[in-house]
This record gives sequence, C-alpha cells and structure tokens, in this order.
Amino acid sequence: MSFNSNPLAYETLKWDEGFSFVAGVDEAGRGCMAGPVVAAAVIFTDKNHIPDGINDSKQLTHEKRMKLREKLLSDPTVLWAIGEVYPEEIDRINILQATWKAMRLALLQLPQTEFALIDGNPVKGLPVPSLSIVKGDALSLSIGAASILAKTTRDLYMEKIAEEYPQYQFEVHKGYCTRIHIRAVEEFGPCPIHRLTFEPIKSILNPPEKIQPELF
Repeated sequence: MSFNSNPLAYETLKWDEGFSFVAGVDEAGRGCMAGPVVAAAVIFTDKNHIPDGINDSKQLTHEKRMKLREKLLSDPTVLWAIGEVYPEEIDRINILQATWKAMRLALLQLPQTEFALIDGNPVKGLPVPSLSIVKGDALSLSIGAASILAKTTRDLYMEKIAEEYPQYQFEVHKGYCTRIHIRAVEEFGPCPIHRLTFEPIKSILNPPEKIQPELF
C-alpha cells in the first residue's frame, strides 16, 4: 500500500487492525503571536462517503476551505470536535503544551475515538493511542479535514475579535507575525488576546537595556 498515493492509506491500515473509529487531528495558530491555538479532530464513519477536495488547508484557497468546512460540518457521517487554548494559558504553560492540550480536548469530545492520526511530531498525553505523521495533512484525508476545520475555526474567531480590536487588523493577518501586526503592537501595545511570552511582543514590552559607552 502506497501512503503517498492513497490518501486513506493510514486510516485503512488502522481499520484493518480493528480500529473502527480513527480520528485525524491537526492544529492551527501555533506560530501566531495573538489568538488561541485551535485543534480539530475528525472521524469519517463511512469511508465510501467522504467530501471531495480535502487537502492540507494551506494548499486551499479561503473560498475552498470555507466550502469544505460547510460540507464537513453538515455531513452526518463525519464526526468532529474542536479544542482551543487561549493566550493566557499559552503564556502560562508554553505553546507546545498548549497545542497538546488543544488536541487532547478535541479528542475527549469524541468518545468514539479508538485511534488518532496526528499531524507532525509525537504528542504526549492523548486519551487514545496515536500515530504521528510528518506532513500528515497532505497524506491523510482525516488529518486534512481536521486541518481545514482547525484553520477555518481559528480564522473566523480572529475575524470576529477584529471587531473588538480594529486597530490591530486581525481580520487581515489572523494574528501572525506580519509587519503590519508588529507595527500595530508597537503603536498601541498588546491587547488581551496577544501572547505576551512570544517575540516580538516580549521584547516590545521589555526592551533590552542600552549599554552606556565608557567615557574614559
């Protein structure tokens, strides 16, 4: 079985091992300096009824992501859940632990889950056995679906929060470290959804002391 040519190869492997409910899990927002880290878990209960066009969310246009989001959310054969961890906790426990927690929260909302396929590196503390797959969002349909739900859920949140904090233009950059975002933080300071332990916010709040030159 080719794992590169068959986008259900990893799911099929686990189905053949006796796992009926295999969830794909992915996150969005790990590298942002504002907003939550969001994880999604997706289970296809009917392998013969999977929406067309699923891929790594980064390879899709915004319009295609949103259309696939609606397909996934409205399909009764698709089980899904979302886990979110917000900036205050990210700053307290660090982004790695927060990402793992978001994934764990998503899986805990799907009590049917028997096995999880995770995008990226191994994750600790999950409630079910798992397999981590580098670039899994492009190699597994269930992980790809999870990447779409995680990305669109987070984008919609950032667009909504932009109405409360219009000066940061969150609807444009979604909290990532763009030039326009950094300039806004330099001008207005951080707001409650910024991650204070992330650079460059950390240095903006606590600039390094200038060393005075020796005069003699």
